[in-house]
Amino acid sequence: MKLYSNDFDNHSNYIVSLMWDDEAGVWVAICDDIPLALESESLDELINRVRAAAPEIIKLNSLPQRESLCFNMRKLEKMVFA
Repeated sequence: MKLYSNDFDNHSNYIVSLMWDDEAGVWVAICDDIPLALESESLDELINRVRAAAPEIIKLNSLPQRESLCFNMRKLEKMVFA
């Protein structure tokens, strides 16, 4: 079984930014290319929501669909130094 491939020709690639929203107290996922904007109280739950919603959003927006989706998720975190 091949778990990882360097051949991205058959994949649709998207960058999803994951950020903590202090004011709302939730994690937020944003991807302008799809477009996607979701929020959740836990990071794991948010990632699961992205995995579930992204294919549907891509289909509804008539974006090109390939054999599979590849998400590059990056976590943005604000650090305050005392």
